[in-house]
Amino acid sequence: MTLLDAVVVGSGPNGLAAAVTLARAGLGVQVLEAEPTVGGGARTVAIPELADGMLFDLCSAVHPMAWASPFFRAFDLPAHGVELIAPDIAYAQPLDGDRAGLAYRDLARTADGLGVDGDAWCDLLGPLASDWRQVTALAMGDKRTPRGMLDGLGGPGEHALTASNLGSMVRPGLRFGAALLEQGGPRWDRRFLTDEAKALLTGVAAHNITPLPSLAGAGTALLLAALAHADGGWAIPLGGSQAITNAMVRDLEAHGGEVRTGRRVESWSDLPPARAVLFDTTPSTLLRIAGDRIRPSRRAALGRFRYGNAAAKVDFVLDGPVPWRVPDVGRASTVHVGGTRAEMVIAEDTVAHGLHADRPVVLVSDPGVADVSRLRGSTRPLWAYAHVPAGSTEDVTEPVTRQIERFAPGFRDVVVGSRCIPAAGLERHNQNYPGGDISAGAATMWQMVARPTLAPDPYQIAEGVYLCSASTPPGPGVHGMGGWHAARRALLREFDVRHAPGLAAG
Repeated sequence: MTLLDAVVVGSGPNGLAAAVTLARAGLGVQVLEAEPTVGGGARTVAIPELADGMLFDLCSAVHPMAWASPFFRAFDLPAHGVELIAPDIAYAQPLDGDRAGLAYRDLARTADGLGVDGDAWCDLLGPLASDWRQVTALAMGDKRTPRGMLDGLGGPGEHALTASNLGSMVRPGLRFGAALLEQGGPRWDRRFLTDEAKALLTGVAAHNITPLPSLAGAGTALLLAALAHADGGWAIPLGGSQAITNAMVRDLEAHGGEVRTGRRVESWSDLPPARAVLFDTTPSTLLRIAGDRIRPSRRAALGRFRYGNAAAKVDFVLDGPVPWRVPDVGRASTVHVGGTRAEMVIAEDTVAHGLHADRPVVLVSDPGVADVSRLRGSTRPLWAYAHVPAGSTEDVTEPVTRQIERFAPGFRDVVVGSRCIPAAGLERHNQNYPGGDISAGAATMWQMVARPTLAPDPYQIAEGVYLCSASTPPGPGVHGMGGWHAARRALLREFDVRHAPGLAAG
């Protein structure tokens, strides 16, 4: 049997980023995917029982990192034929009483809408939006080395490790750190006076599915909220998330790599011989397949990796747009439905205690707002996640419908079909979501740094064995950086390739 240079297990964004990097270095690469379709958390599929000819994003739907991630900036998705569309209103937070917080791409317009909190919003997020490259580099680094931080400034491998380059990170880093401490701790309520501003930022922090306030939630909120006011906004790929995946697969194949679907790997014997194996999987899957190749102390540390609470997914088919009480909410392709900051704190705390919230935090994506190709006549898809306890088997269609109806009276009347995937069922579509944990590991501040362990190298697990999933730094999201960081280490240690290949199209 032919010895491959590298095998990648899993075809999510990180696995494909690793495969693309290795193939561009001239290596023979094969990607093995258990599911019949490629993409992991970036797949767009048909659901014939809901609507003929309509496409639904199975997991992720909105992608600020598709333009801001250092990997994707270097890869350049538009040059690979992916059109990224950002609506004027990145995200919205409806409230009772005909009110809503609206995060426009235009920072000044957002501030105008927040009234007395406008200056405070600009003071917090304006500098971070201006320094989005440095802020993103800090967030997307390997959480271990200065080199891993600098790789985020322009694109992987573009910046030398110099005092000047490191110095350029100091002021944005200090500013981000101060904002993190403020918004992640007991002082988080002191900056804003209005429900709109408080809820608008909290809705983004709630993406982490953790009790609030938290440092991890604040980090997510500050990064994503800043990107909403930066160059590319909260982008929707034309045609759905699959467009990102397909562009990466095309590039991989153009450089001699291949993807094989329907190839579930249950043990090491299921792998073709290769000099390096990179796992775009959770640590538990890695241990099941390659545990006997990992030294006992590292096995034990990986076994202590914690998984978090979950999301349950509801796909709707609507006959017309959502009838939001505040019409401008309907101009945002992302809506955080959870009410006030206080209500969201209660809901997330309830989930953290293993219970279902009466009024759960719900993330809603309406891709047709930005991408009219997703519409089918008067009908359109609507994507919704509700936060629930890990392993929940509950059908959340009714509580999700109730929450949306609360801010969009008449929503039930435009629903012509729906399908729920309970949290426990998400793992059947993507093994990296154990119990419905869409972050592939609890998104606490500790685990965002010590991910998957505190080892100096979070990616190389054993000789020739690497972990490259969202369970490694920088964590969850469609950004490709976990795969790129892991591939770079594999190139150096297994193949003595000291300079990472360029990623630009052409």
